[in-house]
Amino acid sequence: MYGFSRFYSKFYNKYPLPLLLLSLWLVAVFLLSDQPANSQYAATSNKEKYQSSLLAKRIMPSTLTENVRKTVLENGLTVLTKEVHTAPVVTVQVWYEVGSRNEEPGVNGIAHQLEHMMFKGTLNRPIQFGRLFSALGSDSNAFTSYDQTAYYGTVERNKLKALLVLEADRMQNSQIEPEQLASEKRVVISELQGYENSPEYRLNRAVMQAAFPNNPYGLPVGGTKADVEKFEVEQVQKYYRNFYSPDNAVLVIVGDFQTANTLETIKEIFGKLPKRVKSEELGVRSKNTFTSSSSFNTQHGLNALLPLTAWAKRPATANSTPIVLREPGAGRLLQAVYPLPDVNQPDVPALDVMDYILTEGRNSRLYQALVESGLASEVTASVTSLRESGWYEMLVTAGSKQDLKKIDLVLSSAIANVAEKGVTSEEVERAKIQLTADVILSNRDITSQAMQLGNDQTTAGDYRYTDRYLAAVRLVKPTDVVAVINKYLRKEARTVGFFEPTQKRVTGIGDKPDSAQTTENFSPGASVLPSEVMKYLPPVDLATDALLAVVGKASGREDIAQVLPQDFKFTNGLRILLLPDHSTPTVTLSGHIQAGTEFEPANKAGLAAFVAENLLNGTNSKDVLTIAQVLAERGASLNFQTNREGVHIEGDSLAEDLPILLEILADVVKNSTFPVKELELHRQQTLTDLQLELDEPSEVARRIFIQSIYPKKHPLHNFPTEESLQQIQRQDVIDFKAKHYRPDTTVLALVGDFDLDKVRSLIKNEFGNWEVNGQAPTLKYPTVSMPKKIVSVNPVLPGKTQAVTYMGYTGINRYDPRFHAALVLNQILGGDTLSSRLGAEVRDRQGLSYGIYSSFQALKNAGIFLIEMQTSPEDNTKAIASTRQILQQIHQQGVTALEVQTAKRTLISNYNVSLANPEELTNRILMNEVYRLDKVELHSFTDKIQKVTLDQVNQAARELLHPDKIVVVTAGPSVLAEKSIK
Repeated sequence: MYGFSRFYSKFYNKYPLPLLLLSLWLVAVFLLSDQPANSQYAATSNKEKYQSSLLAKRIMPSTLTENVRKTVLENGLTVLTKEVHTAPVVTVQVWYEVGSRNEEPGVNGIAHQLEHMMFKGTLNRPIQFGRLFSALGSDSNAFTSYDQTAYYGTVERNKLKALLVLEADRMQNSQIEPEQLASEKRVVISELQGYENSPEYRLNRAVMQAAFPNNPYGLPVGGTKADVEKFEVEQVQKYYRNFYSPDNAVLVIVGDFQTANTLETIKEIFGKLPKRVKSEELGVRSKNTFTSSSSFNTQHGLNALLPLTAWAKRPATANSTPIVLREPGAGRLLQAVYPLPDVNQPDVPALDVMDYILTEGRNSRLYQALVESGLASEVTASVTSLRESGWYEMLVTAGSKQDLKKIDLVLSSAIANVAEKGVTSEEVERAKIQLTADVILSNRDITSQAMQLGNDQTTAGDYRYTDRYLAAVRLVKPTDVVAVINKYLRKEARTVGFFEPTQKRVTGIGDKPDSAQTTENFSPGASVLPSEVMKYLPPVDLATDALLAVVGKASGREDIAQVLPQDFKFTNGLRILLLPDHSTPTVTLSGHIQAGTEFEPANKAGLAAFVAENLLNGTNSKDVLTIAQVLAERGASLNFQTNREGVHIEGDSLAEDLPILLEILADVVKNSTFPVKELELHRQQTLTDLQLELDEPSEVARRIFIQSIYPKKHPLHNFPTEESLQQIQRQDVIDFKAKHYRPDTTVLALVGDFDLDKVRSLIKNEFGNWEVNGQAPTLKYPTVSMPKKIVSVNPVLPGKTQAVTYMGYTGINRYDPRFHAALVLNQILGGDTLSSRLGAEVRDRQGLSYGIYSSFQALKNAGIFLIEMQTSPEDNTKAIASTRQILQQIHQQGVTALEVQTAKRTLISNYNVSLANPEELTNRILMNEVYRLDKVELHSFTDKIQKVTLDQVNQAARELLHPDKIVVVTAGPSVLAEKSIK
């Protein structure tokens, strides 16, 4: 979904899309410099020199931008192109150098509002662009940030020109009309209300406004409801004319294309667009309103003092007393913000290394001081480096019944201790390896590579920024880290906020049968017909696609997604699937163990997650800190996530570190010991997490929805409670692990830069002695009946501003013969929040929801049909009514042949695009094997979708859509308790 978001995770680099996209514009961690940062301390030990040399050799085999070409058109458009021929897909991104940095109070959020309006159509194509992107098969979206607004889409290579045509059209010809603006303002307000539901967001907003009172970086990127409500058409139109032009934009293209031909196409399509004539008075800050804190000077060392910036002008009293928010919520939170220099300053690499030492992993200083001591359940932090300034923010989630003032004292003491006693060479080298590996691992797919280039060019002014940053990171020394701590993490420089939750109570409103429908102005004819969508869709370039295919074949280039993985089965039943991919020096690992929550006793719900999340806490040969250190020293990651049907394993590493990753994985699944101290620490963290989850409307709605469709004693009914978590004993954990962690219920899939035979041998050496005892546990799911009427449940969460609704019932499993027809049906119904029937009516035309989706969640033994939406409280009843009417319409009247063709084309294109992402490809290979599907399913899936007929889709609609037998759960503000569903 397009929009902006804040979240508190250390590094976007470790996460796949969409998390990368949600955070990339908030966390810039790179340094623009022709030379590495210097230090006043000249001496380095032989060990430091050796480790830095090793780092350069291991994870800097080549630059990230060596194949990038920069072109500037006569009209000022900057074009960055990078050929990557590992899959027949390409990503197109347009980055505008304007964001909330160009705003001020009164018009806060106008950049974000315009981003929404850019999907509303153009003079040439008066149609919702989301429908065009979907029909094209483009995985498209957008976001607004502090320094930029970006629009991105990833498609099959033959659709490159079509995507360029669409982006050029809306760069110059976007329509901003009163009726559309009024509708989209409601959507934006719904989005902002969703952020308001989060205590973290509210605390961050208060702290940032206090830390940056005279700087637009102190304003919330998405704006405020008060300002959004006042936006007028003329304001948004002027903002569009001022900032949306080729000389204020960067076009980034990465993927399977030929540079010379593509540049000619770009000149043909974008070259005719005019530059801006003159900036209009708008009530917003122009591009150059603020002067950078200082220009980059390579003679300045890490300890050089910088000129004062806007943040330094705030009153000194702003930091003397913590900001305290006493509002409805669950957990206690502490946030501290320290002002930092802008992205072009030489201290940034050392600041990032400092951040890793302080807060990354079990061995980090603040984790040891706050989490291991039981004071906090979590501590996260991030360095934000932007065009005009930056900041270091820490977020601490307090442990149960822990005092925030005490936590603040321990936090300040721990930082002071590091400043006084310093850091070790081992800590610095480990942080540098982690940090650099994160950057490498984050650039495995083309969309992320383009994001890196676009962010570097628009934030730092140079697409080569990351290469220079990594070179500077390699030279950071312990004395540099201490220097930046003393320089920036001074207690008097920070702004601190406390969130103290007031007492809250969740109440449930009982079952209410639906008795009537509203007469909402719902007209299917108001939506654009599929034939209209096709009329405005640019043609696909089949000739170029054929040429690229021939060139690729002649050069011996192989599309990794078209090769079937090699599968092996060991004598103990372990199944592995291996697919070599030498495009990047990395390996992606996915795994599945049949040890999910379905096997938990009802009175000990949470046991499966207790086991999975404590595997890394110690084995017969390694304690928890040793395991964490071994992974951190190589920048590798290994995580276990529990779901209903199993435990999902996620791992990645640089290619040469795969043996270590496999060794750790084998050790923890075979030999974990579950130390008492670690179990009890985990219990307290889990109890705190549970408290926070039950303050989230989406989590509350999900829980009640699942428990409403699955009866008690069903394997899917139970969720962890405080009582069930308290009852789990260490012996329960040991017994569950012994019973359910078995090689014959485990599947591993690896995609990456490795030799097939060597990796097979490695896995056999590590897992071959994993013994099987008896038969694997099995379950038989009972039959679940559909609800006989509409069931409405409204849990009330005080203090929330947005409602979250879950609607649905039990659905088909993965083996149902209607599965592929159901996917096509769902794409038409609600597979996309802009192009689907639900999205077009409920979100786009009526503006009732920020996001509305439907899905058939087809599992191995069960399934769910689900519609999820977020609404303003006053719009909830109307949104539910419109949703049910659309379900009724499709159930009775079916869909059209053109809708089916468009949906199939979208599903096939999106599937092919997804296989270009190593993480998605690895997971697809894994789950096909888990479900015991034929291994050719990886490629035959698209054929099965293509063969779906109109009759099959309409039959599925008649059999699978039941608007009058549906469970509706809405969690949110108390106003909902006064309304029944109409």
